[in-house]
Amino acid sequence: MPYRFEREARTPYSEVFIIEDEEGNEVGRVDIHFTPSVTYATLCVQDGMDEEAVQDLISQIDERLVMTTDPYREDFVVTVWKGREAGVYSDEDEETEEELDFEDTDNGHRR
Repeated sequence: MPYRFEREARTPYSEVFIIEDEEGNEVGRVDIHFTPSVTYATLCVQDGMDEEAVQDLISQIDERLVMTTDPYREDFVVTVWKGREAGVYSDEDEETEEELDFEDTDNGHRR
C-alpha cells in the first residue's frame, strides 16, 4: 500500500512525519534522526497493523525519506511502537481556557 508522508517538523538532524493511508486516514507517525553513520527512527503505528504492513511501511520510509536524505548511511535502525492515540495536548489549549476565564472577569475580578 502506498503511504503519504506529511512533514510535521524538521531540524538539522531530524524530521517528523505524519503517515496517512490511501484514503487520507492517519495510520502513524515516524521520527527520524540522522547521525554521521546510522539513521534511527521511531515508528508509531496503530495497534491493528500486521507485521507485513509494518515491514512494507519501513521499506517505504527507507526508500522515500531516509535514502533521499542520507544515501550513504551504514544502517537504518527502527523502533516500532503499536498502540492507539490517547489525545493531543497543547499549551495553546490551556491559554484558550485562560483567555475565556479572563473575559468573564472585570479587571481580574469575577462578575
